[in-house]
Amino acid sequence: MRNFRTFKIALVALGLIGGLASAQSIAAKTVKVTVEGTSPMHDWNMNASSGSFSGTVSGNSINNVKFTMPAKNLKSTKGKIMDNKAYATLKADKNANISFTATSVNIGKGNMAGRLTIAGVTKNVSIPVNVVKSGAAYTITAVEKMKLSDYGMERPGFMGVKTGDAITVTVNVVAQ
Repeated sequence: MRNFRTFKIALVALGLIGGLASAQSIAAKTVKVTVEGTSPMHDWNMNASSGSFSGTVSGNSINNVKFTMPAKNLKSTKGKIMDNKAYATLKADKNANISFTATSVNIGKGNMAGRLTIAGVTKNVSIPVNVVKSGAAYTITAVEKMKLSDYGMERPGFMGVKTGDAITVTVNVVAQ
């Protein structure tokens, strides 16, 4: 009887070790962020192609999701004046990073609940996301429509013309 109990404990221990061994840490290989907005004069966009992403794959989900991007990585197609106005709006001198954390996200299409921090304001959000596994790589695409005012940001402007409050943020990460 005692040998049977020892055998059961050994099986449980091996199961735990096997479960831990199957968890795979992943990190970003590529990051692309696009922010799109409007103004009475023209639509605008800003792009970034760097940031950090990490998570741990376990089964059909990625756990401990962490994404961080320096706000000043965003660059406008309209030039340095637009960049500087955006950085002021993002309060980038005091809050250098835009970040998102989530407990987990499932592979496939769905929503990812987490905490988004922009301009020093953190909110609980649920973001539509699509996670596709291809070999050892995971492509994570999230698109979120939001308002600048929801994060305490004032709409940037030039000569009395201000951008719209609504923006669309698209994040595409390939992690491995």
